[in-house]
Amino acid sequence: MLTIATGNKAVATAVKDAKPRVIPAYPITPQTEVVEEIANFVSSGELDARYIPVESEHSAMAACIGAAATGVRTFTATSSHGLVYMCEMLHMAAGSRMPIVMANANRAIGPGWNVWAEHTDSLSMRDTGWLQVYVSSVQEAYDATLMAFKIAEDDSVLLPVMINLDAFILTHITQSLETVEVGDFIPPTNTPHAIDMNKPGGYGTLTPPTEHFKFRWDIERAQRDSVAVIEETQKDFAERFGREYGMVEKYRYDDADVVVVAMGTLGKEMEVAVDKLREEGIKAGSLRIRWFRPFPNLDFEGKDVVVIDRDYSFGFGGIVANEISAKTGCRLFSVIAGLGGQEVTYDDIADFVKQRKAGGEFWFGVNK
Repeated sequence: MLTIATGNKAVATAVKDAKPRVIPAYPITPQTEVVEEIANFVSSGELDARYIPVESEHSAMAACIGAAATGVRTFTATSSHGLVYMCEMLHMAAGSRMPIVMANANRAIGPGWNVWAEHTDSLSMRDTGWLQVYVSSVQEAYDATLMAFKIAEDDSVLLPVMINLDAFILTHITQSLETVEVGDFIPPTNTPHAIDMNKPGGYGTLTPPTEHFKFRWDIERAQRDSVAVIEETQKDFAERFGREYGMVEKYRYDDADVVVVAMGTLGKEMEVAVDKLREEGIKAGSLRIRWFRPFPNLDFEGKDVVVIDRDYSFGFGGIVANEISAKTGCRLFSVIAGLGGQEVTYDDIADFVKQRKAGGEFWFGVNK
């Protein structure tokens, strides 16, 4: 069915279509519309689920873990300080191998207080064991949420998945949305380690030094195995519903001399910048990273690379730029732009490409 929706409404609609049984919910700007819409679906009978208004984001994730441990499908949503408040439970969710799905509205961390887009919140949680996907349109928010349930619940993965969408730029923008008849695309949940009253077992028990590292390795193994599951899920989605996705999204990439890289909504702005640069005789291309965990295999051989980070690791640098540099060994031009919702236009991105200097770092809007 074709309709129009905000990014938040698209996520909520996908959740309704995926039919989770438990929805712990706590509001936070600009995510609140997600849980409000789901509450409407539950109250109208469109979604048969237990909707639990909890007292905090920490409790929301704790409730998700408890519900997922019984073998039922779960979902929640948060943003920024709410995500940070969940930090302990994020580690618990991944360490317990609970296939929880959560939407995160990427918003800056204060102070100063700011409710606009930045990726530092989710990227600061990159080592919790969660899979992370970053979307750039209302349609992609819907599609990625549906696929997240299928990926998380796969026996080869059994890790939680975080869908990230830029605050206000995407959460509140209105675009066209085509929903689907899910059918058997998402199979019934079958968590192999779910609580079974007939087979009592221990959960979250103390693990000695002789065992703990094995649990850590198992999360890493699942992250590695998730690549094949993600790719197969995206292929199945394309065959059923006609929309194709990859670990990354490339635009005018193959013959490019210089490639600009970013995540989220900046990925679409990059494409306009690339067209502008091409008209000026500069053979530019773009690459939008969709899946940050697991991190995609990248090869920029023979190309200059400009990375735009809507985040920062203090004392270290742009997180995406440093991940790319560590994985590929390439020397790149690192641009810090868009923090706290700072406007970044396609003209700005074109300027970043023109002023690039390998090995350099540039803070947009800062004189230093």
